[in-house]
Amino acid sequence: MSNAPEDIFKNVISHAKEYGFVFPSSEIYDGLSAVYDYGQNGVELKNNIKTYWWKAMVQMNENIVGLDSAIFMHPMIWKASGHVDGFSDPMIDNKDSQKRYRADQLLEDKIAAYDQEGKTDLAELLQSEMDAALKNEDLPRLRELIIEYEITDPIGGSKNWTEVRQFNLMFSTQMGAIAGEADVVYLRPETAQGIFVNYLNVQKSGRMKIPFGIAQIGKAFRNEVIARQFIIRMREFEQMEMQYFVRPGTQLEWFEKWKETRLKWHLALGTAPEKYRYHEHTKLAHYADAAFDIEFEFPFGFKEVEGIHSRTDFDLSQHQKFSNKKMQYFDPELGPDGKPYGNYIPYVIETSIGLDRMFLLTMINAYEEEDLSTEERQDSRTVLHLHPCLAPVKAAIFPLTKKDGLPEKAREIMDALKVDFNLQYEEKDTIGRRYRRQDAIGTPFCITVDHQTLEDDTVTIRYRDTMQQERVKAADLQKIIGDLVSWKNLLG
Repeated sequence: MSNAPEDIFKNVISHAKEYGFVFPSSEIYDGLSAVYDYGQNGVELKNNIKTYWWKAMVQMNENIVGLDSAIFMHPMIWKASGHVDGFSDPMIDNKDSQKRYRADQLLEDKIAAYDQEGKTDLAELLQSEMDAALKNEDLPRLRELIIEYEITDPIGGSKNWTEVRQFNLMFSTQMGAIAGEADVVYLRPETAQGIFVNYLNVQKSGRMKIPFGIAQIGKAFRNEVIARQFIIRMREFEQMEMQYFVRPGTQLEWFEKWKETRLKWHLALGTAPEKYRYHEHTKLAHYADAAFDIEFEFPFGFKEVEGIHSRTDFDLSQHQKFSNKKMQYFDPELGPDGKPYGNYIPYVIETSIGLDRMFLLTMINAYEEEDLSTEERQDSRTVLHLHPCLAPVKAAIFPLTKKDGLPEKAREIMDALKVDFNLQYEEKDTIGRRYRRQDAIGTPFCITVDHQTLEDDTVTIRYRDTMQQERVKAADLQKIIGDLVSWKNLLG
C-alpha cells in the first residue's frame, strides 16, 4: 500500500465511485467535464455535513435564521454586485496544444515549484510581480511574466502562448416564452446576493435586531475554464454561507469572533489541528477591510475550504443605489453619546464554506488503508473513519445465517431502529466480508443477530474503528447508537 499523497488522492477518487459516493455526471455519454453526481452514500454524507453546519449556525444561535433564495434573480442584482463587469479570470491559450489555462494559476504553479526547490527569493519576486499585474488588471504584463519565467504548457511543454484576455465566469440564459422578447438572466455565481436582497424582508418579518445573521445552503454556478482536482473546482457546486449584519465600527471585532468560531467547527470533527491553517489575504477585494481563508492540507497541498470576510457595507449600499430602495436599519439602541444610533446601513461579516470541498476534505481525512496482517496470514481493510454523526449509514444489521429465524429477528430489530437511524440490512457473504463492506462506507456499528439472540434477546455490536465487539441487549441498541451518533457530541 502506497502512502504517497498523489496515490492517496487517486485512491480516494476511485473509492468514492466504487462505494457510491461520487460519480462522473452523464458517464454513459462519456461524462461532462467538471460536473459530478453524488451517489447513494455520497448524498447521505453530504446531507449530514449540511445538517452539522445548519445546526451550528442556525439552531445554536438565536439571532441567526435561514433562507432559501431563488437561483434565478433579477439581472440588475449582478450589475450591482459587480459580477457583470468584473467576475472574470485572466485566460491564456497555448497555440500548440490548443489548451486554455488561467494565467494566474500558471504563475502560482511556478511560484510553488520555486518554493519546493528552495528558491524562495525567486518565488517572492514572482509573487509580487504577479500581484501587481493582477491589481492593475495588466493583462499584457501577465503574459510577459509567463514568457520571462519560461513557463511551459503543462501538457506538451510548448512556450507558444497567445495574449491574455478576460473570460466572464457567469452562465447566462434567457427567460421568457418568446426568445425575441426574452431577458438575459444568469445562473447565480454565488449564494450571498440572495441574502443581501432579502435582508430587509428577513429583518422586518423576523423582527431581527442588529447583530443578526442569515444563513443559506444552495447551488451556485461558474463557467470555470480550468476545472481540475476532482470536486475541488466544479462548474456546479454548493455553498454554505452566513452573512452577519453588524453595527458599523464593530465589524473587526465580529470578524475575529467568527474566524475563531469557524475553525472550532472544523476541529470538532476530530481533524488534526496541524491539517488546518489560516491564510490572510493581503490583497483585499475592493469591498473588504479584512479577509482570511481557512485552508486544509489536501494531498496536493493546502487549499481554501472556507472564507471569512469583512465586506463592510458595500453590498447593501450597492443594492440601495441600483434598486433605489432604502437598505437602512433603524437602531434604537443608545450610543456612547447617549443618543440612538439611528439609521445606518449595516456592515457584514461573511462566512462562506464550499460544501463540495468540505465533502472531499472529510473523505480524505477519514480514508485509511489499514494493514491487519499477522504472522499467520495477510489481511487488510479500507476504512472510512467518519465521525458517527456524519456517517452515511449509522448501523448495519446482520443475521448470522439465512435460516433458523435469524433473518426475521434481524428484520424485527431493524424495524424498531430505522425510524431514528439510517440502517442497512445485509445477509449475503460471510460476516467478515460484510464487515469490510461496511468499513469501506464508514458505518460505525455493525450488529449481528445469532442463535443466542433467540434465547436471551442479546446481540453482538462491533465498533468500526477498534473492531472490538461486545454483547448487549437488543432493547438497549436505541440508546447505545443514539448516544454515539448524537449531535451533542459535536455541538455540546
